[in-house]
Amino acid sequence: MTAPDARGAWSILIEGLLDAVWLVDATTLRIVGANAAAGTLLGVEPGTLLSRTAAELSATPEDLAFWQSVANGWQDAIISESLVRRFNGSVVPVTRRVNRVESHGQAIYVVVFHDRSAHQATQDELEHRLSELRATLESTADGILVTDLSGAIRGFNRRFAALWNLPEDLLTQRDDAAVQAWMRRSVVDAGDYGRRLAAIQDATLLQTSDVFSLHSGKVIERVTLPQCSRGQPIGRVFSFRDITEKLAASQRIEELSQTDPLTGLPNRRLLADRVEFALAMSQRNGHSFALMVVNLDRFKHINDTFGLGFGDRVLLEVTDRIKGCLRSLDTVARLGSDEFVLLVHKADAIGAEATARRVIDAMSRPFRMDGIEFTVTCSIGVALCPGDGDNLDELMRRADAAMHRVKELGRASFRFHQPYADTAPRSQMQIDHAMRQALVSGHFRLHYQPQIDLGTGRVIGAEALIRWRDPVLGDVSPAEFIPLAEESGFIIAIGDWVLAQAVRQAVEWRNGGWEMPVSINVSALQFQQADFIERVSATLKAAGLPPQLLELELTESILIHDAEDALHRLKALEQLGVMLAIDDFGTGYSSLAYLKRFPIDRLKIDRSFIRSLPGDGGDMAIVNAIVQLAHAMQLRVIAEGVETEPQRQFLLDAGCHEFQGFLYSPALDVDGFEQRLGRPAPAVIKSAVRLVKG
Repeated sequence: MTAPDARGAWSILIEGLLDAVWLVDATTLRIVGANAAAGTLLGVEPGTLLSRTAAELSATPEDLAFWQSVANGWQDAIISESLVRRFNGSVVPVTRRVNRVESHGQAIYVVVFHDRSAHQATQDELEHRLSELRATLESTADGILVTDLSGAIRGFNRRFAALWNLPEDLLTQRDDAAVQAWMRRSVVDAGDYGRRLAAIQDATLLQTSDVFSLHSGKVIERVTLPQCSRGQPIGRVFSFRDITEKLAASQRIEELSQTDPLTGLPNRRLLADRVEFALAMSQRNGHSFALMVVNLDRFKHINDTFGLGFGDRVLLEVTDRIKGCLRSLDTVARLGSDEFVLLVHKADAIGAEATARRVIDAMSRPFRMDGIEFTVTCSIGVALCPGDGDNLDELMRRADAAMHRVKELGRASFRFHQPYADTAPRSQMQIDHAMRQALVSGHFRLHYQPQIDLGTGRVIGAEALIRWRDPVLGDVSPAEFIPLAEESGFIIAIGDWVLAQAVRQAVEWRNGGWEMPVSINVSALQFQQADFIERVSATLKAAGLPPQLLELELTESILIHDAEDALHRLKALEQLGVMLAIDDFGTGYSSLAYLKRFPIDRLKIDRSFIRSLPGDGGDMAIVNAIVQLAHAMQLRVIAEGVETEPQRQFLLDAGCHEFQGFLYSPALDVDGFEQRLGRPAPAVIKSAVRLVKG
C-alpha cells in the first residue's frame, strides 16, 4: 500500500471514532488527516486543518515542547490533560493521547483528544457546592461533627473546635483517635458518655439527643441524626450546642419563684413545665418516662405527736433520701405536706420499678432525731408515658389512683397504673363472668378492617378485631375486657376462638373467589403456650387455608420477653408459612439486634404516631425513621389509625407501603366489609409474599 493509500485508510478508520483525531505525518509533522469530531472540537471544517503543523495548533507550552521533542527524535508518545484553542479563541479542556504508528513503511502520529468540558463543568459545580456547604456549616451557631459509620471523622466546623477547646495541633493534623480521646477526657462523666456513644454507633438509624457536662463548666446538648445517601445510612451528623446559660437562667427562675419554700424542691408549677418538656422530648425521640406519686404513710401521726417543726425536719430528711435515689436529670417535686412527685426521664417499666424500689429501701432505714428513733414508710403509684397518658393531668390522676391502691393493700410498697384496677371489684367479677358466658353463648363476633396498598389504593388484606355486645352490659370495649382476660388467663380461650373464626372466614372468602389475607392479634400468654405452634397448624389444616393467607401480629414486648425462645417460635411459624408482623411498632422497647434476627414480614406503625401527622415534627421524624428502618431490613410497613387525607399523603411520600383506618373504613362486620369492597371482587392481593432479608 502506498503512502497516500495508507493515509486514506487511516482517514476512513478515524471517521468512526467519537473523539477528535488528527493524523500527523511523522516526517513533516503536518496534519494529513482529521475526522469530523476534530472539526467540531475546534469549530472549523476538518479540511481546514490539513497541511497545518501540529505546533501551529498547540495551545500550551507543554504541547509545543512535546512536538519539539518529536522533531528531535526524543519522544514519540504522550498522554496528559491539556488544552486546545478553538479558532474563535475559546479554550477547551481535553485529555490528549499521542502515539506513533507505522504501516507499510510509513510512520504517522495518531493524536486523540477527549473533550473534558462536561466533566470539568461538573467538577466546578461540585467545588462551588462544597464551598457553599462549608460556608453554611461555618455560619451556624452549633458545633457540627460528621463521621462515617465506623466513627472516623469526615469533617467539623470551627464552632465545634471552639466548644470542645481542641488544641491547635489536633486541628492541623488528622488524628481521629486523638480527637475522640480529647472529647472523652473533656466530659465529666466519661463512662456515661462512652456508653451513650456506643449505643448510637450500634443503631445506624437512631435519632437522639442528650445533655452532658464538660470539665470546663459548659453544659452541652448533643443532637444525633443519621446521614443517608440513596436511602442507606452512610454516617452520622452530631450537632453540639452550648446550653450552659440557658440552664443557669432556668435555675435562677426556680430559685426565685418555682420552688417549695421548705425543701427547695420544685413546686407544682415547675413540675408542670418539666413534664411538658418531657412530653415533648418523648414525642420527638420516642423515649418513655415515669411519673411517680410518693405519699408518706401515717405522716400525720408525726406532726400530731412531735409538732410541725419536727415534722418539717423529717420532710427535709425525706427529701435528701429521695434525691439520693434519682439521677441528676430526674426531678422530685413536693406538692403538699407529705406528697412528693418523681419525674424519671427515659424510664420504661423496668427503670421505673428500679427507682421505686430504691426509694422504698431508702425510706425503710430508721430515722434518728433528738434521740428518737422511728420509721417512715411510703406508698408509691407509677404511671408511664405514653402508655398511661400523654398529659400531666392524666398521668397524675393515674399515678395517684395507683398510690391509693397501694394504701388500700397495706402501704409501704409501689404499684403501676392498671386500667382495670379502677373498676370496682363487683364490676370486675361481673365482667369476668359475662366474658366467659359470652364465649359459650356466641356473643363475641369479629369485625374486619380493610388494609390498603398506598401505591395502588387496592385492598390487600383485613385485620380481624374482636367485638362484644352483652345482653346486660351492652357494648363492652376490648380495652375493658382484654386486660381482665389477660390477667385471668382467659385470653388463651379467646385467642383460640379468634384464630378459628378468622381462618374460617378467610376460607369462605377464598372459596368464593376472594384471596383475602387476614391478620389477628396474638397475646403474650397465648404466644407463650407450649403448643401454640401446633394449634395454629391444626387450625389451618382443619380449615384448609393456605398459611400465607394468615398473618399473626405480635407486640415488641412479647418478642423481647424471652428473645431466644421467641426466635425459636418465630422460626417455627416461618417454616409453617404464616406471615408475621410486629404490632404497635415504636411504642415498646425492642432491640434492633434482636429485630434483625426475627423472621418478620411487616412492621405496623402505632396510631399514636399517626394522630398528629403531618403537623407534629416529632411524629414525622419517628414515622420516617420507622419507614427507613423497614426499607433497610426489607420489610413491609403499614400504618394504622389513618383518618385524614394529609396523613395518607405524608405516609405515601415517606415510603410507607400500606395503611388502615377510618379514612378508608372502620372495622366492619362480614356483610359490611363485603359491601364496602363491592364483592364479588377480582382476586385481591397475592401480596402475602414473604420478603427475604438480605
